[in-house]
Amino acid sequence: MYNIALRIVKDSHWAEDIMQEAFLKAFTKLDSFKGEVTFGAWLKRIVINHSLDSYKKINKEAVPPIEQVLYKVEDDTETYNEDLDFSSIKLGQVKTAINDLKESYRVILTLLYIEGYDQEEICEILNINAGNCRTTISRARESLLKKLNV
Repeated sequence: MYNIALRIVKDSHWAEDIMQEAFLKAFTKLDSFKGEVTFGAWLKRIVINHSLDSYKKINKEAVPPIEQVLYKVEDDTETYNEDLDFSSIKLGQVKTAINDLKESYRVILTLLYIEGYDQEEICEILNINAGNCRTTISRARESLLKKLNV
């Protein structure tokens, strides 16, 4: 849970504060846990939402709403090329490149590839529609590939 917060806010002290606040919120809202998902998934959702909210509050002047950034739905297959050679790319390079992406791209790639959420869950977490989710993922992948010089 801490790693999720840390990946979103990029500051260990801030992530610790978010964790404490998220656990406190979960404890006070325990009666709203309906058991539709596992307790861990419910708690993780609270941590992610609280991390995103906190990050946006601090950086609100630099982050436009995601709806302003997205214009059209793009096909995922356009940017994917099976002939790309990823053997020379190291994990550290990928982490650095992801951290250098703009917030919406960094968050969506983290949720998709690192946390393992599917697109439907990402839509719910980020409160965006499926078309915006696919477009953002496509653009984030493209941006990541450019940063990795692939």
